Amino acid sequence: MTEPVIVGVDGSDASLEATAWAAREAALRGAPLRLVHVTLRWAYDVPLVPQPAHWGPAAQAACRQLLARATECARAEAPSTEVTTEVLDGAAAEAITVAARGAQLVVVGSRGRGGFAGLLLGSVSRDLAARCPRPLVVVRPRQGGGGEVVVGATGEAGQEDVLRFAFEEALLRRLPLRAVHAWTHPVAGFPGDMQPLVYDVAGIGREEERLLAEALAGWREEFPDVPLTEQVVHGHPARVLADASASAELVVVGAPGRAAFLGSTVHSLLGHAHGPVAVVPRA
Repeated sequence: MTEPVIVGVDGSDASLEATAWAAREAALRGAPLRLVHVTLRWAYDVPLVPQPAHWGPAAQAACRQLLARATECARAEAPSTEVTTEVLDGAAAEAITVAARGAQLVVVGSRGRGGFAGLLLGSVSRDLAARCPRPLVVVRPRQGGGGEVVVGATGEAGQEDVLRFAFEEALLRRLPLRAVHAWTHPVAGFPGDMQPLVYDVAGIGREEERLLAEALAGWREEFPDVPLTEQVVHGHPARVLADASASAELVVVGAPGRAAFLGSTVHSLLGHAHGPVAVVPRA
């Protein structure tokens, strides 16, 4: 049985945009689409603490209406894709994390209905980016073209899953792939950690280009139908990738190494990218 693409739905405009994106992605993959709505029911089932009135039939009807609207949105984008719905109980990030174990991809909007309007990244998408066991796509509003897939390449070992996901997405979309490697000057990690006063920027740049070329060795042969370009940029990775996202249909990055902790680069990118960002977990 083909694992589904899961999308989190909460009735917000951002979640409907994520639903439309997920429906198109499921159609590309030939996968079913599963719409998930998470609601936190009353936690204390004891006589002295009665259920609040709003958790009755009216709440169930609201959930059905919300999912029906999302289903219409999905079927408008991908009429031939199988669409199912489910209501989960619990905190949103935790419930979707559990559901993700049976999915090939999880999709959410960048912001939901709750929280503060001024925040660039919602708490659910932030938490999922740190803990989701499957690749997660955070759908941000498109603010530019979409003529390529961009992958953030560190040039280090352990990025095989990230690179494979990026190549496969480019192949699905019949788009070129641009591997972007950003580097900055090293900083002191602790007192007494002396760094050079002067750097040979051109020399370091050439070394970074060599590292990127080594990291991508063999991928051209495995994906000969994906045009690949390599780009090494002197700058902060989050800013460089956010700039690159302006011309990308999708930006792919690796998840931070520590569970339940979102690295500053990924956090900043999710808040400033000009389009969807895929966060691929470590194996």
